[in-house]
Amino acid sequence: MKYATLAAIAAACLSLFASASHAACYGSEAYKTCTDNSGNTYNVQRFGNTTNVQGSSADGNTWSQSSQHVGNSTYTNGTAANGNSWNSTSQRIGDTTYTNGSDSRGNFFSQTCNQFGCH
Repeated sequence: MKYATLAAIAAACLSLFASASHAACYGSEAYKTCTDNSGNTYNVQRFGNTTNVQGSSADGNTWSQSSQHVGNSTYTNGTAANGNSWNSTSQRIGDTTYTNGSDSRGNFFSQTCNQFGCH
């Protein structure tokens, strides 16, 4: 989670589970619940420029994240399964996305991505 925005993570996770783990998803674009073959459940709620994701694993761990998209920026806050908070801010300028934040261990991170990759 520390190198991507929440919205991108949520989309990637749902996409990954739908294709690799054969997730069963029910609901609408505004509210969707997915369960994968491992028994993990993901609730995704979208309204306006905000996306909220809550997940729970088959072994009882839970996590959540919320992102808001404003202009060319995305602000994400989350709570990891260990109970610690994390955050990230991404800004897209042209073909380049700049992301920085703090992971659930309190470590700062920064990443720049463009059509040639990320560093």
